[in-house]
Amino acid sequence: MRFAILGETRAWRDDGTEVPLGGPARRALLALLLVRPGEVVPADRLADEVDPGGALSAHALQSQVSRLRTALGSAAAIERAGAGYRIVVADDDVDACRFERLAQEGRAALRDGEAGRAVVLLREALELWRGPALAGLAESRTAQTAAVRLEERRLGALEDRIEGELRLGEHRAAVAELRELVGRHPLRERLAGLLMRALFAEGGQAEALVVFEETRRHLADELGADPSAELVALHRELLSADPSPTPVAPPAQLTSFVGRADEVAGVADLLRVARLVTLAGPGGVGKTRLSVEVAAVAADDVCFVELAPLRDGGALAQVLLGALGLRANGLQLGDGGQKPVDRLIGALSDRLLLLVLDNCEHLVEEAAALVARLLAACPRLRVLATSREPLGIIGEHLWQVRPLDDDAAAWLFTDRARAVRRGFAAGSRLVRRICAALDNLPLAIELAAARLRTLDIEDLAGRLDDRLAVAARGSRTTDERHRTLRSVVAWSWELLSEPEQRAARWFTVFAGGATAESALRVCGTDGETLESLADKSLLEVSGGRYRMLETIRAYGAERLDAAGEREPARRAHARHVLELARTADPHLRQAGQLEWLPVLAAEHADLLAAVRWAVEAREAETALQLLAAASTYLWIRGVAASVAPQAIALLDALGVAPPAGLGEEYVVCVLLAASGEAGRPVWQRHRAQAEQALAAAWSGAQPGRHPAVLLLWMLRNAGEADPHGAFALVSSQRDRPEPWVRAVAEYVWGFGHLGEGDNAAAERGFGAAVEGFRSLGDRWGTALALDTLASLAGARGDRATAIALTDEALALTEQLGALEDSADLLVNRGDHFAGDDAAAARADYARAAGLARRAGSATTLAAALRGLGDIALLEQDLAEAERLYAEALERIDPYWIKSLGNRVRALAGLGRVAEARGDHATARSRYREIAGSAAVIGASTPDALRLMGLPESLIEAVSRLICR
Repeated sequence: MRFAILGETRAWRDDGTEVPLGGPARRALLALLLVRPGEVVPADRLADEVDPGGALSAHALQSQVSRLRTALGSAAAIERAGAGYRIVVADDDVDACRFERLAQEGRAALRDGEAGRAVVLLREALELWRGPALAGLAESRTAQTAAVRLEERRLGALEDRIEGELRLGEHRAAVAELRELVGRHPLRERLAGLLMRALFAEGGQAEALVVFEETRRHLADELGADPSAELVALHRELLSADPSPTPVAPPAQLTSFVGRADEVAGVADLLRVARLVTLAGPGGVGKTRLSVEVAAVAADDVCFVELAPLRDGGALAQVLLGALGLRANGLQLGDGGQKPVDRLIGALSDRLLLLVLDNCEHLVEEAAALVARLLAACPRLRVLATSREPLGIIGEHLWQVRPLDDDAAAWLFTDRARAVRRGFAAGSRLVRRICAALDNLPLAIELAAARLRTLDIEDLAGRLDDRLAVAARGSRTTDERHRTLRSVVAWSWELLSEPEQRAARWFTVFAGGATAESALRVCGTDGETLESLADKSLLEVSGGRYRMLETIRAYGAERLDAAGEREPARRAHARHVLELARTADPHLRQAGQLEWLPVLAAEHADLLAAVRWAVEAREAETALQLLAAASTYLWIRGVAASVAPQAIALLDALGVAPPAGLGEEYVVCVLLAASGEAGRPVWQRHRAQAEQALAAAWSGAQPGRHPAVLLLWMLRNAGEADPHGAFALVSSQRDRPEPWVRAVAEYVWGFGHLGEGDNAAAERGFGAAVEGFRSLGDRWGTALALDTLASLAGARGDRATAIALTDEALALTEQLGALEDSADLLVNRGDHFAGDDAAAARADYARAAGLARRAGSATTLAAALRGLGDIALLEQDLAEAERLYAEALERIDPYWIKSLGNRVRALAGLGRVAEARGDHATARSRYREIAGSAAVIGASTPDALRLMGLPESLIEAVSRLICR
């Protein structure tokens, strides 16, 4: 049997026939029992609220119950329980219960990014409503309380459904409904924000601004309040936003366009009648330049997408979204789980646009599939592709791009030669012979002309005979797409002297370019040779670093293999990176941090490449040394997770026993592996062995090689059930002669005093750590210790000192570019502000969330969400607070000590939400979870909570409830 109270109270049997319930009294009786199915409703309350006039006696109530039982039959039992009655039916048989379940599931799906599923669930939930909840019970206090709650849930579900629809791109259909809802609920800021987003998406930026102004006026006039920070931020973003996304324009050209004016006109004419034109031809023939020139004369908007850097065809649609300037946040609300190709179709379905896809050959299958789908779904779209082979789809028009004719080739050579040698003049026959030897390919001609910086044209021409022979005997087994480009690059390569070729080959091991010093050392060359490679366009110089174009680098890597030099070159590269990291490491714990952190950051890609090679080549010793030497940099910059996969692979290859003499490096590898998403099992497998290795390295008279491992070991172990061994080892280093090690030991020792309840001694320990780190110029360590002192100040109620200390720490981490630590400090400052200045706290939490997302730190993002949950709770928005706390708990790493306070605060917030709703059992359960988490610190639960800065009122509530 199904029951309905979302409207007039009704009931239906399983076969769909409606149950005759009788008069208003029996309907009211059934509705009151169905408000909370299975719960006992006192008989006197039923009598009072079924008949507010007081005429319904106990006997009359019993009679009504009896008649209702008869009407319902055996499908729904009405039981006498104590002094009241209850109806025994499944929750899902009652439309209100089913609505709440579906609405909750829809909100969860929306939060998880599954907008399509969320919209389906929420629409199903809202379709259950047939009118006002519990209609006909206007004088029943119980019914009206439930009706108010249900109506609020209904409005929240409407908001969720509309947000999901906006994420799916259904802006146009949502505007009218949102206008009506905002008119009925002018003080609901979420509705106003959704309407602003929908209007903006439809090009109504001015209308969206009007909505904000009207909402601001309503809030001021009726509540005397200002708009929330979220709505103000949305308004600010709307003011600064470009109302229409700006596609990437074709690249500006620095040289004249030679020899293809007729082709530009021909391709442009073809695009007026064809929706897909592919410029096909060999590498170096000038397809990209021709596409740029065609785009310049196009009447439609143009979006130019360079695909050469893209290696993963699965990311093609996402790259196109980026080139179109489509946003994934802010006013556009994110993709809501929508696939990138569907977002593309939504954005281009009625847009007049020329989409230029340059260099499709290495992604030809993926490009063909995507282009075919876009053209089928977007009738006003035209595509101009460049590729060394056709896309091979229906409707494609091929334009074969051929080498230049003799006159155009000579003109191009002369033009480019004059750019590098002023006053260049040569006989046309000699120039034509050079160009003909290069098959009149524009790229080869330009590279050859560039050589005139150092060669006379006669010398250049004198080298062509051998080159012609090599080109004529090109390998038939070579990939067709690469054959011509390989010949062009090979010819340029053969113009190099042997020392230049060797330097160019060895340079290919650099993944992110190189400084002159690095290139000289790894390539074993001299400065003159390096400058010669730059002059001959084999290398380019930008930002003080040498870089090699990828096409040349790929050819050079093949030459490196052919010379049998790959392993020695990779080994030399890895040893150089290791030497650089070792040189930088001590400076990272001193005043030289600001100088050396950018140095290592510029070499990050090469660090990853060196570690990857060492792991794959089973050079375990080198891999361990690389990770250990770079560990301080990785932790300060918050990028330890970038090496976690390689650290895990290395540990899998090593087994559980570290190589002899590398125990400390093994410990670093374990810690780095544990920083990744898949690191927990690895940590559990290697922790005991790592503990022994670290103790062996730091228990003797001589210090270990990597002091930072002490602090990281303590932080990682502090969240474990048995951190005492780590604490004992690190705190025992207080008498070491090394100042940084002593500072770390004092810092850790301070936590020992905290565990014993001696806050004064703890503060002295942390103060000594601050002075130790500060004396060395270590901003990172200083910030860490200052943050702990700030927490102590906050715990004793001295918020001004806490904020001042946190500001000092934040200034230091911002100097270092330590995004994750800066975000963590912003959360802590927000906590200090929260009691007195909610707006400042909200701003800090929001900024912290932004930094955490940039850093890719789930744990720090969880802390920021927890803080925003505190603000929502302070504003009595229980649903939003509950959502934020739950999301924070999902993201928090429960084994990382720096997450402990935020986990406790999130649990406390959920407990307070439950208390506010009268759900004391859930509140007590949450507070008991707090006690279990707080036990890690070692102090009593109240003391531990005070150390985390929780308010006394909450500490008392937790203590009272967990003791029951």
